[in-house]
Amino acid sequence: MLVDMKNIVKSFGSNHVLKDVSFTIKGGEICALLGENGAGKSTLMNILGGVFKQDSGSISVDGELVEFNVPADSQKAGIAFIHQELNLINDLPIYENMFLGREKKTKRGSLNLNGMVEETEQMFKRMNVELDPKRMVRELDASYKQIVEICRAMMTNASIIIMDEPTTSLTEQETARVFEMMKKLKDENVGIIFISHKLNEVLEVCDRYVVLRDGSLVAEGNVNVVTTNDLARFMVGYDVRTESLRREKHLGEEIIRVEDLSSNSRFRDISFSIRAGEIVGVTGLLGDGRSELFQAIFGAEPVTSGKIFLNGDQVKIRSTTQAIVEGIAYLPRNRKENGIIKDLNIIENASIVTWSRFSKRGVINSRKHEAVYEEQRKSLRIKMDKHTDRITSLSGGNQQKVVLAKWLAANPKLLILDNPTQGVDVGAKEDIYDIILKLADEDIAIVVLSSEAQEIIRLCDRAIVMYHGVIQGEMAGELMNEHTIMNLATGGVLTKEGREIH
Repeated sequence: MLVDMKNIVKSFGSNHVLKDVSFTIKGGEICALLGENGAGKSTLMNILGGVFKQDSGSISVDGELVEFNVPADSQKAGIAFIHQELNLINDLPIYENMFLGREKKTKRGSLNLNGMVEETEQMFKRMNVELDPKRMVRELDASYKQIVEICRAMMTNASIIIMDEPTTSLTEQETARVFEMMKKLKDENVGIIFISHKLNEVLEVCDRYVVLRDGSLVAEGNVNVVTTNDLARFMVGYDVRTESLRREKHLGEEIIRVEDLSSNSRFRDISFSIRAGEIVGVTGLLGDGRSELFQAIFGAEPVTSGKIFLNGDQVKIRSTTQAIVEGIAYLPRNRKENGIIKDLNIIENASIVTWSRFSKRGVINSRKHEAVYEEQRKSLRIKMDKHTDRITSLSGGNQQKVVLAKWLAANPKLLILDNPTQGVDVGAKEDIYDIILKLADEDIAIVVLSSEAQEIIRLCDRAIVMYHGVIQGEMAGELMNEHTIMNLATGGVLTKEGREIH
């Protein structure tokens, strides 16, 4: 199968998103589609997926001109789209999600539940996925929801699959499994369009690359003749720094101390302390308990035993509202479900935490409200049209920046960032790193929860590695490297001399 998009133009009002872009994909190849947030990648793929209609230009499949007016037209042509924002229904079991819109029926016309369960099991077995098809989707974390989405696309027997940042919330092990799936599909002559900000993954799994910048195609070629630095330069138009961001600095007073904190099976016997101006990374593999631990500190999860001290005083945080009053901010990892409110506009999402600061007798001071947001918008370089536009009008990375702006406006003493650069391009990622470093210089204690070892190594003063709900080890300086982090994340230990034992 060969899909050829020629001279595609698309605007939303005065915003010219795509400017005469041509793109091709054929069966049996994996092509990376790259660009900064807002470069036009998702819009181009939404046109191919039948979500949007191009203003001008053409699409042909195997030489025949086609029109995709609705997603069903694209699907009938053999194109499957796995969107960046997952489209599963939490209140249905996995197998029903797998067959949404194409349910199997018995001869009598009722739903063939057993048939759907069996076919789902067969697909999971084929893809080496260990999941119970009858399990409710709401019980899955983001990584397994992504895997279910990929398997669902494969069940449609699509000839072309669009994967919009499929590995954003996956661990290294799960990413490797997805890559195995992709390579197997490639061998079966399926074409894959791979949208990702993880440039090392592009070099690992893709054959070709296409780069968009500000709505125009600026570079394309084979991945075996470029480096990640080359791709980053194509995306942003200048050389992107790669050096360590760790710095020597004088740390302030202790902001938080945790002693023997436990919560049933989520985490146990956790003890650590963090000082003002310190950036501490917390990492591990899927199921390590780091998100649950810091959600508990933020008052969103129960604590069964242990103590929390803020600025030297013991506190019992029973709600997120109390946590905010105490000076704690938490940026969640799952933006769609926990970070944004889709029915509110951009500025409402950016200021919902701080409405009480902008209000008097229940009336919000809109001018002050907008002035604070405008300052955050400039510092984070959020690409947008009007601040009254819906939050969903922004790209995923710009939505993430709005969520970050929301918490920065709260002036926290302790800022917990759970995968802060998830779904963010290389340029915006460096912007966020700069903001984190600036906040640390302002004596805010910062916790960065991340599955990316390189992010922890580049940015953080020290790292805590968790394994099955406990702190497996802590490191700083030369010990803070990918090898040591992975050793601890898989159950190894460090001796007092810093040697690894596994």
